[in-house]
Amino acid sequence: MCKKNNSSLFFVCSLIEQIGRTLHQKRGKVVSCLGIDRIRILLKNADILHCEPIAKVADDVVAEFGLQQDDYDNVGQSKYLIPDVWTIGKVYARLIEDVSSDSNVAETLVAVYESWIDARLSDYNSVFYFQPREYISESYRSGAMLED
Repeated sequence: MCKKNNSSLFFVCSLIEQIGRTLHQKRGKVVSCLGIDRIRILLKNADILHCEPIAKVADDVVAEFGLQQDDYDNVGQSKYLIPDVWTIGKVYARLIEDVSSDSNVAETLVAVYESWIDARLSDYNSVFYFQPREYISESYRSGAMLED
């Protein structure tokens, strides 16, 4: 398990959410387009990047890395209150903290976002994203949502 309350990880997960909403991309696709090396750069520089508004940082990342618009709109499909990017960033960061070690945070981030759980956490019409962190991490480890 990696360090708890990893602020760099929290920022990067929130940034991925912001980019996904801006470009209408699935969050796993954002991560895939960025790639592991750019994820590592963002994690390394998160303490500097967080000084700017997250929307500006997202715009800068999109421009610098040439990320493209898509047609996925989970925010527009939501029937209920939409969680902000910080809330969803925290959910992903906690999951990654729970299933990674300090030496493989970037790799675990990629694995989590490219797994089945991304679709579940991005469905704001379900209750999954606000379940207890232990439930989410154990569901991820088991490869499917746990039965009640």
